[in-house]
Amino acid sequence: MAPFDDWNVIDDEEEEELQDASFFEGKRDVILFCIDCSESMHELRDDPVYEDVKTSHLLTALDAAMQIQKKKVIVGPNDSVGILLFNTTRPNEVKGYASEIKKNCFVYQPIAPISAPTIQELICLLDEAREDPDLLRSTFPPVQGKKTPMGDVFTSCNWVIRDGAPKTASKRVFLITDDDNPHPNSKQLLTSSRTTLIDLTQAGVQVEPFFISTPEKPFDSIKFYSSVLPSNTLTDEDEEDPGMLPTSISITRIDDLLSQMRFHEVPKRALFSIPFELGKGFVIGVKGYGLITEQKKGLYKYFVDLGDRMEVANSRTVYLDEDRQLEVDRNKIVFGGKLGAAPADASEEEEDISMAASRTVKAGHRPFYTADEIRSFRTCDLEPGLKLLGFKNKSDLTFEDNIKHSLFVYPDELKYSGSKRTFSALLQKMLEKDKIGLVLALTRRNATPVFCAMVPQAETTEQGGWSEPAGFHLVFLPFADDIRAAPIDEALRASDEVKNAARSWIDKLCIKNGTYPPDSYPNPALAYHNAQLQASAFREEFDAESFEDLTRPKYDMIHKRAGPLLKDWKKALMNDENIDRVIATTGSKRKADTSVDEADLRSKYASETMGKLRVDQLKEFLKSKGLPISGKKADLIERAGEWLEKH
Repeated sequence: MAPFDDWNVIDDEEEEELQDASFFEGKRDVILFCIDCSESMHELRDDPVYEDVKTSHLLTALDAAMQIQKKKVIVGPNDSVGILLFNTTRPNEVKGYASEIKKNCFVYQPIAPISAPTIQELICLLDEAREDPDLLRSTFPPVQGKKTPMGDVFTSCNWVIRDGAPKTASKRVFLITDDDNPHPNSKQLLTSSRTTLIDLTQAGVQVEPFFISTPEKPFDSIKFYSSVLPSNTLTDEDEEDPGMLPTSISITRIDDLLSQMRFHEVPKRALFSIPFELGKGFVIGVKGYGLITEQKKGLYKYFVDLGDRMEVANSRTVYLDEDRQLEVDRNKIVFGGKLGAAPADASEEEEDISMAASRTVKAGHRPFYTADEIRSFRTCDLEPGLKLLGFKNKSDLTFEDNIKHSLFVYPDELKYSGSKRTFSALLQKMLEKDKIGLVLALTRRNATPVFCAMVPQAETTEQGGWSEPAGFHLVFLPFADDIRAAPIDEALRASDEVKNAARSWIDKLCIKNGTYPPDSYPNPALAYHNAQLQASAFREEFDAESFEDLTRPKYDMIHKRAGPLLKDWKKALMNDENIDRVIATTGSKRKADTSVDEADLRSKYASETMGKLRVDQLKEFLKSKGLPISGKKADLIERAGEWLEKH
């Protein structure tokens, strides 16, 4: 069998096999849009996009649900979506739902995999509603008087998800309403709502509310929802402030509803769930989340043209014996190093590759390793987990120490009871003392142990109700081998006149608020690709001219604001005394290696191939032995040969 030289390189398939990826296998996303259809949601107002068109909060919510579904056609075709409307008198027409769905709750779209015909049906309804403002009111008539109990709404959500969602999927409910107090002065209905919501969350469903607030009708979640929705804060349940908003609550203007949903569109899936050792015998549980994940184009499928039809071609990886061209059992594959002599004969090789606990490799033979041994080398025989090594001042962490995207760490109460309380105490004390932690991290079984800085983050709430949760950022630190020194060469300096001229136009073009908001600029190449696929899926004509690249600079605005200043700067630059000066640089040529190993020299002497050595190598050898280095190459070879023969 041909030797396997890439002994320390495990391909992607091997990488997936060696790590525990069972959590991600078959993981699908299920979203149920639960939309309020009460009288206030039907109230008409001017559409901010279309001229002379009336819209409503219900129309905007349905449009947002449609946009999310259209996007999932491309990025999540295996996901499922449904729409449940409450506070409407329209009866359910789907068989099987009538006895389970509560009164005044209507299933507009049962939970089902994403499909273009279903989305097109919703698009037609929205187009007709824009032409006839009263269409939604007649299609989904609002209840009059007493509203639907929220406990019944959560129960209906539970039934819909139970019947339509896969068991292994991540299940979420997007609750959209503008009523901050559906049951005033009714403690019984509030308790019922909290109880049924607990049943919903215990079934593995996460509720993510979107509360619509307007200047005419501001939304106050303290009246009802802060007492019903579960809190994600790190404090203990007994110490929670009843007026504290859960971190999942999103209060938004109706025009920003879709942009807020896009923040929540991708489910928050833990990358790892591992123990965190604070001291000997003192362990808590934590989960790690990736805050930045590069979005790429979807994978293509392979098809076989059979003439009358196209069939999907499934691919698989096999290992072949190069000499015999026979398929080899994957479990018999071993890894061999590149260095060392050639493999032994087949009989000796089989003896050396014994899977015993210890093997003796004969001199001059290549060592081989099993997959378990390679994993052992890579992980240093450590189990996945975090180990706290100590603390440092926050100022000791420099910008260049961050070599890759950090991970966000949050407590996991399911593995170790009391993790939330301990995690919160550690976080608060580190924030108070302005310290960072130094940890040894192994996040998965086939990873390499790394040192990380653990940077604490306090909970903050921004405008619009968007909040940053409390937790730790795990910043990966470089090893000594990774650090490079940047060469700094002294160059020509611009005059003060040129600097001032440049400063003038730079000030005019500064980014608003001095920051770059990455969530405002989608990847143009990915967006262009997805727009074409989306048009193809819905049989629409793709208009390339209408595509807007938000990353393209606004040249007209730049010339308008800073055009004259740029011209002045160019004039000052042309008049600068150093404009034509060029610093001469001399290239440095690397010296050839003149050293020669004595064993190599003796080998060449024995094989009478010393003529292959260079003159400088021969002189270096003779010089090291205290012999003369004068004469031609033949003299040098003869002199070195005489010394080797005597010694």
